[in-house]
Amino acid sequence: MGAMLLLGIGAARWRRPQDIHTLEEWGVGGRAFGNWTTWFLLGGSMYSAYTFVAVPALTYGVGAMGFFAVPFATIVTPLSFVFTTRAWSVAHRHGFLTPGEFTAARFGSRGLGGAVALTGIVATMPYIAVQLASLQAVLRTAGMAGEWPLLAAVTIVSLSTFRSGLRAPALLSIAKDVLLGWVVVAALLVVAMSGGWGETFRKAGEHFAATPSKTDGLLLGGGSSQAAYVTLVVGSALSIFAYPHALTTMLAAKDRATVQRNAAAMPIYCLALGLMAMLGFFALSQGIQPIGRDLNTIMPQMFQGLFPPWSAGIALAAFGIAALIPAAVMSIAAANAFTRSIYRAYLRPAASPAEEARVSRWTSLVVKVGAVGCILLLDPAFSVDMQLIGGVIILQTIPAAFIGLVTNWFHRWALIAGLGAGLGVGVAQLYDIAQLGAGGVVVKAHFGGSITTVDGIPVYVGVVALLVNLAVAVFGTVVLRVLRVPAGRDRTRPDDYDADADDPMVKRLETLLDGLPSSPAGMHAASRGPRYRR
Repeated sequence: MGAMLLLGIGAARWRRPQDIHTLEEWGVGGRAFGNWTTWFLLGGSMYSAYTFVAVPALTYGVGAMGFFAVPFATIVTPLSFVFTTRAWSVAHRHGFLTPGEFTAARFGSRGLGGAVALTGIVATMPYIAVQLASLQAVLRTAGMAGEWPLLAAVTIVSLSTFRSGLRAPALLSIAKDVLLGWVVVAALLVVAMSGGWGETFRKAGEHFAATPSKTDGLLLGGGSSQAAYVTLVVGSALSIFAYPHALTTMLAAKDRATVQRNAAAMPIYCLALGLMAMLGFFALSQGIQPIGRDLNTIMPQMFQGLFPPWSAGIALAAFGIAALIPAAVMSIAAANAFTRSIYRAYLRPAASPAEEARVSRWTSLVVKVGAVGCILLLDPAFSVDMQLIGGVIILQTIPAAFIGLVTNWFHRWALIAGLGAGLGVGVAQLYDIAQLGAGGVVVKAHFGGSITTVDGIPVYVGVVALLVNLAVAVFGTVVLRVLRVPAGRDRTRPDDYDADADDPMVKRLETLLDGLPSSPAGMHAASRGPRYRR
């Protein structure tokens, strides 16, 4: 992990541009990553400690319900192939870095752009908290007690990104995939030497059969459990597009083909996700126990207990890096959102590129502190719940940031009203969800999970809030059009959504990080800065 930290700090010198102190360079790596760099960065930011620590902890605790992450990740692939490509094109032609900038231009509303940016920042903090909690679990397993692991986790993440920006997680992702490839192979060998998957499922089934809970088990329960499962899948699949870091990763790609190739190859990571989910059952069958009540320590504890010390050390380092990379990308993306949609839009419209980069660096630290606050405030039974709570919040930007890629039919004021209504309903329902312990005892009265009930049927809160949001946005748009309230001017054009790297209006860099050198015309365009030209 020390070696990885040094690699992250030194990433600022990797293919160093003439000036790294701009948001274009620090925040999106110069928009010039080729196929392999984008592939590793995408895997590092999207398949994170959530995949390798939090999901196995969930299957260990509740069984089949934890597998919702597998179909959700699979559904993301075709959606990403279509919609992320459109987002790449319009963002490159106009110089956008964040969803807030796009929505402001698409619907002609600076206020809507700021609201989307603030929503994204708040929603990202619980997602970063999942990564920090996982890194904290790794350090606890290695012997660091008390609150020191959390402080160490924040310090490591901060050091790796403050100087190097997106280049740090891009380089670290390559090392992370090598280590995690070894971890997956080693885990398969240990399972095979311990009786195989048949024995694993038999013992895990016996465990769940002996628990008093009616919601756990190797299979989903009746219709109610399936409704919760399906809404979790749908809500999670939609929410992933709206997170600022999802767009940041793809905007770093050099052209549309790179985005499409990486979207098409994403199911490879889904295989690893499914395997890691099953390792939760394996840990259960081997009698692995968490440290205290921290279920995030299940995977680190399993590797420490069943593997030779040198092998366990490599596994723990891999898990730590898997937490470090996405936390870095998420904090960068949230900082970009603040700088472009709030700081430059409202506070300093004439901010220089260097000033933007400086503000983003310091904002990224504030976002990490906010993530620590989420850990201390929410403290759920499963760290996955922190990501799902963030999903409830970010889902409310879907009408503007996601559907907006296809149509500008919605009225800007209706979108703002829908966003507010969805957030109000979502947060109110989350507040009323209690966390239950053994025997149904209430452990915590508020923010105890993300599943509510509608007419006795358990569903994901994010889907309910999004439906309210859409209903308000559609109704409001119809009313405002009848009243002839002026809509905002769409500053994008239909051909913006199909623009590619060879488009003369797309900003290019003087060098590509792992692709072909740009054309002389592209070099001239790069010197004109990030703002688009007509």
